[in-house]
Formats: sequence, C-alpha cells, structure tokens
Amino acid sequence: MKVAHIDQYKEEFGVQPICDALRGTDAEIAPSTYYAAHARPEAARAARDRDLTEEIAQIHADNYGVYGARKVHAALLRRGWTVARCTVERLMRAAGLRGVIRAKSPRSTRPAPETSRPADLVERQFTAHTPNQLWVADITYIRTFSGWVYAAFVIDVFSRMVVGRQVSTSLYTDLALDALEMAIWKRRHTGGNLTGLVHHSDRDVQYRAIRYTEHLEQADAVASVGSRGDSYDVPVPGWWR
Repeated sequence: MKVAHIDQYKEEFGVQPICDALRGTDAEIAPSTYYAAHARPEAARAARDRDLTEEIAQIHADNYGVYGARKVHAALLRRGWTVARCTVERLMRAAGLRGVIRAKSPRSTRPAPETSRPADLVERQFTAHTPNQLWVADITYIRTFSGWVYAAFVIDVFSRMVVGRQVSTSLYTDLALDALEMAIWKRRHTGGNLTGLVHHSDRDVQYRAIRYTEHLEQADAVASVGSRGDSYDVPVPGWWR
C-alpha cells in the first residue's frame, strides 16, 4: 500500500518529499525501502492475480457485464484455468466487477377476502360453441429492459382471440378494468351480443372489485370465479405465451 501510494503521486511530488511527509506516521517508509521494493521481482501470486484479473475483465466485458462470479468462474475453467471460485470473487471485488442481480418476480395474485363470491360456472370446461359465450381473464407480469410490467388479458374461448388487453406498471383494478372495457367495446362495436356471456377469472381483488362487477352487469354478462389457489382454473397464460 505504501509503495502504491508513492507510485500514484511520485510524478507530482517526487519520492523523497513523499517519504519525508510520511515520516512519523504509521505509513512511514524510507526511500531506499521504496526502491528496493521495485527492484524485487514480482511475487508469483501477484503476477497470477494480475493475469487472472485481466482474463476475468475480458470475460465480463465479452458477456455485456452481466456475468457474476459463478459464471465467470465456469468460463475460466472452460478456458483451462485452475482457480477457486473464492479467488474469482476476491479479484472481481478488487476490480469493481459484478454481475447483474436478478430481480425477484413481482406478485400478480392478490386474493380478495373470503366473502360471498360468484360460483364457478366453468369447472375447467374451457370450451365454447359460439363467440361471446365464454371469456376468461387473467393478469400476468412481463420483464422488460425498464423493469417489470403487469399485463391484463381478456380472451374469447371460442376463437382464443385476445379481445381486451392492458399493460401497466401498477397492479390496480383499473388495469383489469381497462382490458374488460376494451373487450366489451370491441365486441359491441362489431354488433356482438354479450347477453348471457360467462366471464371467468380467478379470485384476485381486481376481478371482484365493485366497479368491475358493475361493468359485467351492465353488459348483461355473468361472473364466474375459479377455486382458490388453482392455476388450472384460469388457463390464459398458457394460450398467449
């Protein structure tokens, strides 16, 4: 550390003045000691650490800076290096290199309180013989370069067409409601009759909100809700992914 400090400032202040300034401190060092340190051959470990750091930096750059110590270590082994993972971690810390931290997946399901709810009118029989006979709705999340976003979908089971959709960075009732309003407007705009339509969803609070159920009633549609904690009751994600 003392030698490195002098190396950093010797061009500006000179070796002797720096040593004089350090005299009487915990970092005191004589000029002869400094020059002797430079005259000694580089330690084998230091030389290996330097070469390893250069290789690690190259691997990190080649992979767009997303590799962490685990993947960098694996890449070094593939290139023929014999090195411990803890050594890779130490050298990456010293070089200020780190991988991308994988963000936790957001939560898309927020069940409503166990109060009275619509019955399950579908019972996993996701078939329809005519348009606007059965719609299924769900909310999922999508990872983008700017972060996680939520996506709400309404699908007509007869054609498996997405008749309503909306994307948002927040998980509120308006997300699901916008998708429903799009679906209702789209089908009515083309002369569709929604009377008796069964709208099936899970137990999320967005679908059991008063505003959402009022929109279904105004469209003469009937709400249907699947059983608790059962992903098979709303197969929307499997259809559009």
